[in-house]
Amino acid sequence: MDFKEKLKARAEKEGISLTPKQLGQFELFYKMLIETNKSMNLTAITDEDEVIEKHFIDSLSCRRVVDMSQIRTCIDVGTGAGFPGIPLKIVYPEIDFVLVDSLNKRVKFLKDVKKALGLEGLEALHGRAEDLARDKSLRAAFDLCVSRAVANLSVLSEYCVPFVRTNGYFVSYKGKKGLEEISNAQNCMNVLGCKIEKVDDFRLEEDEAERLLIRIKKCKGTPKLYPRKAGTPSKNPL
Repeated sequence: MDFKEKLKARAEKEGISLTPKQLGQFELFYKMLIETNKSMNLTAITDEDEVIEKHFIDSLSCRRVVDMSQIRTCIDVGTGAGFPGIPLKIVYPEIDFVLVDSLNKRVKFLKDVKKALGLEGLEALHGRAEDLARDKSLRAAFDLCVSRAVANLSVLSEYCVPFVRTNGYFVSYKGKKGLEEISNAQNCMNVLGCKIEKVDDFRLEEDEAERLLIRIKKCKGTPKLYPRKAGTPSKNPL
């Protein structure tokens, strides 16, 4: 099977029906990812089957804990090479996405992807979450925040929850270590005005690694003090 056939069949097993246009967008994204990765460190995963499973299908797993039909705006914090934001945007084109990364050359890559794939309603922003979360146009502006970034849940929540509107959600994509982080995050949840509402423990069909999706609901406005200045959350987690 070629790339599109593999992806189509794999997505169908997840209950996702991809159109020819979407399959073409995924294929072009894959080609751009591999080509750009030769000169820029975007991903250690380059094998076709592994990219489909560990990047594309994994990115779409958010739908396991969120009704995406109720989402109109989404921000992806620490998006890196565009995960989970780009795959989610391809499958849910009606949702407006903002992708945030602290490395300018990755943001340029994402802008190139946006143009090549014809993704309307997607913006790639260069900056640190600690700074951008104080921007009035971004703070408490999103129905959903997603992140596959590698950081402790308490640290990540301080970066991400301020972007979410009250009654919106932050979904953190984690490995099995996430369970331990959950047990240490209660004070953080209380301070930020949110709660861990659902934890989905699962494995992908083609990859045995244990995965967690942690859905956090924002119950009230985040105190103005948060997020604290750059570097402080990681040095002194809530």
